[in-house]
Amino acid sequence: MSEDNRWVKKAELIPWDKIEEKYAKLFTNKKGNVAKSLRLALGALIIQTEYGYSDEETVLQIQETAYLQFFCGYTGYDDSKPPFDPSLMVYFRKRLTPEILGEINELVIAKASEIEKPEDKHDDDNDNNGIPEPVQNNGTLIVDATCAPSNIKFPQDTELLNEAREKLEKVIDELHDCADGVKPRTYRQKAHKDHLNIARKKKRSMKEIRKAIGKQLHYIRRDFGIIDKMLATGKNLTPTQEKTIEILKILYEQQLTMHEQHTHQVKDRIVSLSQPWLRPIVRGKAKAPVEFGAKLDISISDGFVRLEKQSFSAYNEAEFLKDVIERYRQRTGHYPERVLADKIYRNRGNLSYCKGHGIRLSGPAMGRHPKNVVIDKRQEYRDTCERVEVERAFSQAKGKFGLGLIRARLESTTQSAIALSILALNLSRIWCAFFRWLLYGLFSSPIFSTAKISPLFSRH
Repeated sequence: MSEDNRWVKKAELIPWDKIEEKYAKLFTNKKGNVAKSLRLALGALIIQTEYGYSDEETVLQIQETAYLQFFCGYTGYDDSKPPFDPSLMVYFRKRLTPEILGEINELVIAKASEIEKPEDKHDDDNDNNGIPEPVQNNGTLIVDATCAPSNIKFPQDTELLNEAREKLEKVIDELHDCADGVKPRTYRQKAHKDHLNIARKKKRSMKEIRKAIGKQLHYIRRDFGIIDKMLATGKNLTPTQEKTIEILKILYEQQLTMHEQHTHQVKDRIVSLSQPWLRPIVRGKAKAPVEFGAKLDISISDGFVRLEKQSFSAYNEAEFLKDVIERYRQRTGHYPERVLADKIYRNRGNLSYCKGHGIRLSGPAMGRHPKNVVIDKRQEYRDTCERVEVERAFSQAKGKFGLGLIRARLESTTQSAIALSILALNLSRIWCAFFRWLLYGLFSSPIFSTAKISPLFSRH
């Protein structure tokens, strides 16, 4: 095997021993099959995030590729059988929570920082007669927020109500017993026909949509009444049916409220029955003004990306800027010299906080510009150019590492998939930087001309 292979190099960037020592207990199994190692579980998830494979394809790729097996901790190449059943990938994502993946991300960053900036062993030369020097602000912190859309169908009220009606009819079929006599009428054929009349139209007026919603609400109300009567006779719902009924009742109440009040907004609006925790996130982008997924905040310092917050509900990212800065101080021992952020972060509370700690928050001042104050436009331009780094990180995470479309179907696994995207992004950035250092050391030798290699690294 070549030592220059990217998966061999990436394996060297991860402190497997520390991770195994800290989290190996999560994958112990005293009963049943032999438990899988943490390196195999984490390695498989990183490979899946890197290439966007399905669970089945990830297992096959590990079985067929020697370098991927080395990355997952194999001592030798073995293609005789799959490393594990594909269904265990869900188990891996559940066990490796966002909190654990965040700590693993910090361990990876710490190891990369040791390689890039070795510790200075001459600390005694900087002492001032034993008196420690005051800690000054240093470094740059870049913050921004985005949305990680989930892989769901674009929500429409008529589609959601029709799906809810079909689920209720399925519950009625499961509860009915032939000994009970004739099954209650649900008018499902007529309801399905009413749905198709509006769904097949290319152009639908607001009046037609409102009428179709009213009909579906009527059918759903009838189905709820039938289920209540069946439960009154002594029938019981399974835990899955109870959960389904609870979600459908919330959807029905939301849709009924919007229909009666002639509005399109309601608190905690359900946009998917398969993933009811998803909420509409208004982003105001030209491509998609509203996205349906988790909203997340990231920060970048010294080129390393960290996931600061994620939530399925919409929130104002400016409210958490102080927490992000305080976590930066806990990691480094000092506050950043400047914070590069969007205009939304520049509220009075954040400006007062940054001013009190000697931090310069980028962006234009609030209100009118003072008459006799000279604005440093060169500094504003430099801040704007350097803030593009966070947009580049979003682009890489969404285009390469699966953040652009989350395919996980559970609430916990969706959050883990987002954290995995950030971890895989960091590994890729660290490996690319390490590869550039090797090239720079190679081509900076006297054999090569500096004039020939300068354009190669001018972009970096």
